[in-house]
Amino acid sequence: MKKVSIITVNYNQPGATEALLESIFNTNTYFSLEIIVVDNGSDINPLHPWKIKYPAVNFIRSETNLGFAGGSNLGIREAIGDYIFLVHNDTEFTEELIDKLVETLDEHPEVGVVSPKVRYFDRPDILQYAGNAKVNYYSGRNNCIGQYEKDNGQYDDLTGETGYLHGSAMMVRKEVVRKTGGLPELYFLYYAEMDWSEQIRNSGYKVWVNMQALIYHKESMSQTGRTAMKEYFLNRNRILFVRRNCPTKTQIVFWPYFILIVATRNTLNYIRQGKWSFVAVLFKAIIWNMVNTIYSPRLGYDVSKNQYPDKN
Repeated sequence: MKKVSIITVNYNQPGATEALLESIFNTNTYFSLEIIVVDNGSDINPLHPWKIKYPAVNFIRSETNLGFAGGSNLGIREAIGDYIFLVHNDTEFTEELIDKLVETLDEHPEVGVVSPKVRYFDRPDILQYAGNAKVNYYSGRNNCIGQYEKDNGQYDDLTGETGYLHGSAMMVRKEVVRKTGGLPELYFLYYAEMDWSEQIRNSGYKVWVNMQALIYHKESMSQTGRTAMKEYFLNRNRILFVRRNCPTKTQIVFWPYFILIVATRNTLNYIRQGKWSFVAVLFKAIIWNMVNTIYSPRLGYDVSKNQYPDKN
């Protein structure tokens, strides 16, 4: 039996993290486990009461917010499992979730990482993820398969290769982590799991979804919370993903498309909505990519000046 290290990252959400831990304890049927919780510089350090309440859990504290990728990598460095299961702290487990993902990796040595089917927690019959289409390199866009559809089993036959992982739940071989160096931390928020999917494929492994394994995600279907930080990283990292992973010939098309069409459309929408701060961060995201040289695994140059992004 392979040992599985479950890793989650907490940032100012102690209630969500405790609910996740309870769901693991209440549903788990897989016995070779370790659980690691990384507190990512929360305003109030929750580790002391947690260590008393959950003595079987390994808690790690970072005094600064390292982002999703950095916090996950901090946990990975402490993990002893053969398989690493990275989960968002706002997820809840179902029975045999771990067993089915382990089965995928055990039976398919060519698979480096696998995500389960994801449904919305507030609408438990509605899909959030049944796999991902590959990114269109010319536009930097892709589609999440099945999102917002009622789950009638229509995608259950899709178990197998998929375009990208779902960041809320990813089980990866420890050897794959060693080869890829873990999640790319320069993204901080958003797109890290998509970039990692590309690097895992480039390392000779397949990226899978297992539609017989299920997890619930508490990201609401109607979530409209938009902040300047979110807009900044969504725009900045969309460009960054293309720069790191897409052929030069497609980037020649992407840049005019993004600046002339996407940036113009977004700016007009922000102005109509009175979101003037969003206009500023949009152009900050574009300028960041223009002035910062980055490492491109596809193009093979490495003159990076910014392993970690600004967090403003």
